[in-house]
This record gives sequence, C-alpha cells and structure tokens, in this order.
Amino acid sequence: MNNHLMPTYKRKDVSFVRGDGVYLWDTEGKKYIDALSGLAVTNLGHSNLEITQVLTSQSQELIHTSNAFNITNQEKLAEKLCKLTCMEKAFFCNSGTEAVEAALKIAKKHANDKNVVNPKIISMNNGFHGRTLGALSATFNGKAQDGFEPLLEGFCPAPYNNSQWLIDFAKDNNNVVAVLLESIQGEGGIIIPDSDYLENVRKICDTHGWLMLVDEVQSGFCRTGKWFGYQHSNILPDVVMLAKALGNGVPIGVCLAKGEAAGTLTIGDHGSTFGGNFLSTAVGLKVVEIMENQSICKHVTEIGKYFSTELQKKLKHYKIIKEIRSKGLMVGIELNKESTNLAIDALKIGLVINITRGNIIRLLPPLIIKKEHVDEIIEKISLLLKNYE
Repeated sequence: MNNHLMPTYKRKDVSFVRGDGVYLWDTEGKKYIDALSGLAVTNLGHSNLEITQVLTSQSQELIHTSNAFNITNQEKLAEKLCKLTCMEKAFFCNSGTEAVEAALKIAKKHANDKNVVNPKIISMNNGFHGRTLGALSATFNGKAQDGFEPLLEGFCPAPYNNSQWLIDFAKDNNNVVAVLLESIQGEGGIIIPDSDYLENVRKICDTHGWLMLVDEVQSGFCRTGKWFGYQHSNILPDVVMLAKALGNGVPIGVCLAKGEAAGTLTIGDHGSTFGGNFLSTAVGLKVVEIMENQSICKHVTEIGKYFSTELQKKLKHYKIIKEIRSKGLMVGIELNKESTNLAIDALKIGLVINITRGNIIRLLPPLIIKKEHVDEIIEKISLLLKNYE
C-alpha cells in the first residue's frame, strides 16, 4: 500500500474496523479472537461500555488545559495509583517510553544531588524499555539499538536473573546510581525470573544506595495476577513505570516514586504538554475502578492457571515447542526454530498473536477472557503448529 507514513512498522495486510470484548472484525467482516490486546493495552477488552461512556462524557465537558493548572482527575488518579503501588508521588505522561525517560531523569538528578561523577545505570540484557533515546540506551537487545550509535553514555548491560553479577559489579564500580529492570521481560520473550531475584536486587540496591527502577509497562494492571509484577515478591521499588493498560487504548503513562526519588524532580526539571490531561486521567480512573470492582486480579490468577494447564496438556507434545512460560495471562511459547511468519498465518485462521525474538509466540489476551476463549485460542494455536512441525 502506498501512503505517507514513515515505514517504521512492518504492517500486516489486515485492517480492523470494529472490536467487542475479546474479538475484532476486519473490513471484510471476518472475525478474529484477540490474544494480544494491542500489546497488553486493551486489558478490559475492546469497546468497553463504561470506558466509552467516560470518553464521551469527559470530552463533552473538558479535554485539555495543560499542566499549568490544577487537574482534579489527575490528582485523584495519582492518589489512587500511589496507594496501589505504595509509592508517594506521580508524574503523568503519554506512554511507557516517556515514563521510563522520567525515571531515568530521576536517577540522573539523584546522582547529581549526591555528587556522583560519571553515574552509571545498570539495565538488563534482553530487556526492552522503549525507543526514545534515553530508553533506547537502556535497552540492550541489540537490534533496537542498531544504527543509532552513539547512544547515551552511562548505561551498563547486566544479565537478567543474575543477582551475583550485580554483587560482583558493585565491588569495582562506586558510581552506580540505579538498576532498571522489568519484573518479567515481555518483549524479551516472557522471561520470568527466579522467585527470589527481585528481593535479591532490592537488597543489593539497599546495600549500595542504588535506586531500584521497575518497568511495569507491560506486566502491570493485573496482567500477572497481581496489580503489578513486583508484588509477587516481598519488595518495594523506588520508582515504578506504568502505561499501556491504564488507558485501555487511550494514551497515558505514569512514573511513580517514593522516598528520596519522589522529591528529586522539582519545578522546571521535567514536563509533558498532554500528560495527565482531563480525558486520559478520567479513563485511567475508570479502568482502575473496573479492575477493582470486577476483581480482575483474582480472575487472572484463576483463568491463568487454567490457561497454563491447558497449554501444557494440549500443546506440549509438539516437537517444535521448546518451552511454555506463563505468569497469569502473560504467556510465551518458545519454539525451537525461527517462526516469524506464524503471526501472519494466525490471522488467516482468525487469531491475533505476536512473535517476539523471532521464535516466541507471545500471548497477552484481554484479562476478561473466559475458559471458552482460552480453549478457542489454544485450538487455533494447535492448528498453526501442526503446519510447522
């Protein structure tokens, strides 16, 4: 298709025109079950009635004034999110990448306040934090960084799920100020760390006075069965980054912090024209309200167990499968060969999925799915794999 868009995406030849719950329809009227949720965004399903009502009512009242003025919705949502995360302060923006940029600026300013010369921020191999320059500099997965060198200095790659490496690195590096990591690596292939990993990282950060920055952009808002992935461990980060599902499709991001990190950025240090406007925060408030009222985290825990059991039962026999990993409704099916065309073949049978790292089926279905939807997704994946054996 000839158009005026920069070719930054390898778009599939499908145009969706309608969505309802866990289903999508294209221009030809074909129905698809959505096992991707727009990359962990539409956690409450497509065209959620309560959310569309809020969009309508708020847009008729007031959409935007800028952060030069008080925004009541923003203050209410900040209070709500601080309670859910056990953080103290919030900065609103428009995306996960922007939330990461805010976190990095907190770390840099914190280093400056502490008179740390040439501060270093440790981030993880195989991680993903976004494509703006700061977030990209902290994203050590090779391909994303290609062609954009020189990147920002001061970022050090570390092996994920290896706390001993951090202990050893600290011995010869007294200018580390922060560790940035995902509670579960999403883009990296649904890599779930050992149960004590985050606790060990927290202890190391406490020992050396480092900030612990946890990226919950993909794993947040009940995706793993907890409000946020780090809550499976007995820890509190210093900074938490959220986005995606908070808006259920409406752009919104937020960086939350506690302790010294919460007071690091002051007037003029950072900003966002659209961040936390009336419309996005009204939706964010409604999303959190729905998740609380419908006990979404509890549902994800229950349906996630069913999903995991059925995946093992019905797919494990395929020789092409190397490993099946899951936490709640964050699922990765690692194959033993490159399968980049699998997502295109899935569309042919009415299934929306994603392939990450070239050989990992990533499943991020809406959190409202029921057993019959799980069965439908697995049946279609089974059909796909038969043709790849």
